[in-house]
Amino acid sequence: MTKTDIAIKINMHDNVAVALEPIGVGEKVFNITTTQEIPKGHKIALLPIKKGENVIKYGYPIGHVKTDIAVGEHIHTHNIATNLKGLLEYEYHPALTSKAEKKEKTFLGYKRKDGQFGIRNEVWIINTVGCVNKTAEKIAAKANILHEGKTDGIYTFVHPYGCSQLGDDHTHTQDVLKNLVMHPNAAAVLVLGLGCENNNIPLFKDALGNWDKERVKFLNTQDVQDEIEEGLKIIEELVGYATSFVREPVNVGNLVIGLKCGGSDGFSGITANPLVGRLSDIVIDHGGTSILTEVPEMFGAETILMNRCVNPQIFDKTVRLINDFKEYFIRHDQEIYENPSPGNKDGGISTLEEKSLGCTQKGGIGNITDVLNYGERVRSTGLNLLQGPGNDIVAVTNLTAAGAHIVLFTTGRGTPLGGPVPTVKVSSNRDLAHNKKNWIDFDASPLLEDTTLDNLGQSFFDYILDVASGKIKTLNEINDYREISIFKDGVTL
Repeated sequence: MTKTDIAIKINMHDNVAVALEPIGVGEKVFNITTTQEIPKGHKIALLPIKKGENVIKYGYPIGHVKTDIAVGEHIHTHNIATNLKGLLEYEYHPALTSKAEKKEKTFLGYKRKDGQFGIRNEVWIINTVGCVNKTAEKIAAKANILHEGKTDGIYTFVHPYGCSQLGDDHTHTQDVLKNLVMHPNAAAVLVLGLGCENNNIPLFKDALGNWDKERVKFLNTQDVQDEIEEGLKIIEELVGYATSFVREPVNVGNLVIGLKCGGSDGFSGITANPLVGRLSDIVIDHGGTSILTEVPEMFGAETILMNRCVNPQIFDKTVRLINDFKEYFIRHDQEIYENPSPGNKDGGISTLEEKSLGCTQKGGIGNITDVLNYGERVRSTGLNLLQGPGNDIVAVTNLTAAGAHIVLFTTGRGTPLGGPVPTVKVSSNRDLAHNKKNWIDFDASPLLEDTTLDNLGQSFFDYILDVASGKIKTLNEINDYREISIFKDGVTL
């Protein structure tokens, strides 16, 4: 990576640079003179590129130009097009990283009776159906006043599902809610139902399988005269159970982190995503687990991930992961490569390849140890791929349900959202970190200055351990932004 005061060239093979600041006509950049204005985060041609030839960024093609490009021109959606098309066939060419010597470090967490470890000691209200959303909110609000300071809080996560769903949609709802019930950040859980829904409590109990009857309680609101009063009685029992847990040293090898980006810009793949990738590698070096999702934002960079699969079986699962999601687009008569979003484009991202090459850096250089279907929980340490869309709140929920204790969320445009678990917002640029201090938890922009990835990565790791130990609350926790959304792809009755 080489840079000047106003632009950065990411890879020695790149034929473009990225503007660090708005660049005017006639300015000198890497010994070339600009011929057009270049917005911040956007690309400038360092070499002449003929019509049909590839634009190279991150050392890889990110699309081809639609017309001849002269040195110093602005390259963006007006003159570049994707190279991606249709379904592809893939071959496995292993490019595995050597296994690092396992490192030992601890944080302060909660050991649960089932052997899991949590980083928060909360009481959760999980609704079987959207009809009881307001009831759950009222119970949580009153219970937080009655039991202030006894736990890390009492929370519920509203959603519109649990009834009038068929097939996979019904199963997805059950799987996500079941995994939230079993999540170790919740010391205790009230499952709140209505009584007549498809996902009724008896059926949901079947989906749960075995559960700790001290930890998980159930309430059908149709069965009682005053559901608020009954709910508060149960919460009182659950709070008493939750107070039996205390923080104790927990090996980092038990930590599970979710990897997510949203509102990306031209710097996301240079600062925030590589920083999260380094954090993922550090956690894995300690024996821990990370989860990468947002399958459509792997398109164009998928072969990099495929060749990091630990064996041919995981490679085959990754191929199915990619092609099944492409088939999902085709089934709905949608363009597979209709991405990036308007905000991404404003920030300087021109094609899906460019976005994907930046996005997948959140996975660091770790080997792919497993591939999970939507609604599945992690079962292997190391880097896992998780089926699911890129939609921010769906993806954060998906990562939480898969077992993530913390979600690391990189952004160049900014967002206040948070999931049921601490959601660490990492800014790609200094302006965002400065202007939205009420959203951004950690600033990756020093990587554009003189800070090394190793140094900032270690600082970020120390910060994450403080979050895991409860020494730091994330801004989504402080602002009480805790939401879920469940993937839907079928008929609603």
